Order: sequence, then C-alpha cells, then structure tokens
Amino acid sequence: MGRTPSIKTAQVDGDEEVGAKASGSQTLLRGLDVIEALIDGSLPLAELSEKLELTRSTTHRLASALVERRLLSFRPREGYSLGPKLLELGHAASQQMHLPRVARPWLEQLSAQTDDTVHLGVLDGRHALYLDKVAGRRRINIGSRLGERHPIASTGLGKALILDKTEADWIDFYAEPGATYDSSARAVWLERMHGYAQKGYAFDLEENEDQIRCVAAPIRSVNGQIVAALSVSSAAQYMSDARMTELTKTVTEAANAISADLGWSPKS
Repeated sequence: MGRTPSIKTAQVDGDEEVGAKASGSQTLLRGLDVIEALIDGSLPLAELSEKLELTRSTTHRLASALVERRLLSFRPREGYSLGPKLLELGHAASQQMHLPRVARPWLEQLSAQTDDTVHLGVLDGRHALYLDKVAGRRRINIGSRLGERHPIASTGLGKALILDKTEADWIDFYAEPGATYDSSARAVWLERMHGYAQKGYAFDLEENEDQIRCVAAPIRSVNGQIVAALSVSSAAQYMSDARMTELTKTVTEAANAISADLGWSPKS
C-alpha cells in the first residue's frame, strides 16, 4: 500500500506549488516588461537591461525565450525589436474586437464618400487610442498609425470622445499633469468645447499636426454613452471652414450609423 502523505509533507508540497506559481508569474511579468520596453524601437542588450533595471544575464534569458516564440526579433547590429508574432496577435485581436468589425464598413464608405482619411478611436486613459484607419484617395500623408495614442485636447477625435464630460474633466484633459499652459488659450479651447458639445461634433484646426484638419463625431453604445469616435482628416487646403461645416452632417451620420449597429437609438 502507498504511504499516506503526512500533514507536514502536504504543507511543504503546497508551499512549493505556491512558490512555483509566484516565480512563474514574476517571469511572465518580466517578459511583458521586455516587450513593452521595445515599443519605441530596437535596443541592444546593454541598453535593454539598463532600461529594465535587470542584469544582462536575466535580460538575455528573457529576451532569448521571447525570440524563440517570435515575440521578439534579434539582429546583431541593432539588438532586440518587436517580433512578427505580435503582428499576428494584433491582427487577431483587431478581428475579434466587436467595435472595429462593426465600424469598418462605415469607415470605408465615409472615406470613399469624402476622398479623405478616416480614423476610429477610443478613450485610453488621458489619450485617444487609434483602432482603425482607412486611407483617403488624396496624395496626403496623415502621420497616424494603428495602436498610436494621441492627446485628447489637440485632436478632433479626442475632443469627440469627451463631449459628454464636465468642464472640470475638460480642464483636466487640456494639459498633461504638471505641464504649464497659456490660460487665455485654454479659455478659447473651453469655449470651443462648449460649442462642440452642443452641436455633437468636434474639429481639429491644425492643433495636432501642422496643415492637417479634421472633423470628428462620437459613437455611442446601447446605453447612450460615448464609447468611441471617428474622424475625417485631410490637408488644410482641402479643409476650408466651409467644407468642414458641410462635413459635419456626413461625419455625424456615419457615427450615428455605427452607434445604431451597436444598439443605440436617439432620444425622441
């Protein structure tokens, strides 16, 4: 007959299991830290270990494991960089997300209708996170990429995301914590925000990118809350004040169509 484990033996085994789980969790978190440390570009081992505040041997061990899983890539003269597996995961995540899948046909239709670049984004902390982009037909380079986070206060899409918030919230979004700003410029911005909130759309008047203007509108969920926003962006030469005003109806209708697909209906 097999020996029945004593209470002491069972406790030791349990402690070892807990310790193994804690060690595994720490390794996982460190691996994620390695990936995040390379978001802004490739780094050699020495700089990567310094940035992570880990020894070179530990950093090398973690990075090598991630290279094996194709989550990182390694080039002798450049060091470590994000790997092709992340592209696969990002694409899969994008396809599985409900909002981009619902919005995509409307974004494509809006881009075809206006000839301009269309963005879809959500609120991510103090920034607007770009979830999707449909390039326009004009030969204009709009400097935005999927997964980028842009300031709320200077982007039309960002402003559209916070139209329902209070003035106190708007003031909080206006400047980064600890940053200095011109009080008169903030007053002008707040006045515009009140106008945008009343009309249900927002503008970017070359505030985020020189010579680029946009018109944006919020997207609402079934409960009426703003969950996302879309924008139409183009060069200032194609975005006169008159055209921006004309586009507000087109952009708002597209945003409302996506909202309707998400279950929202306007109040009668």
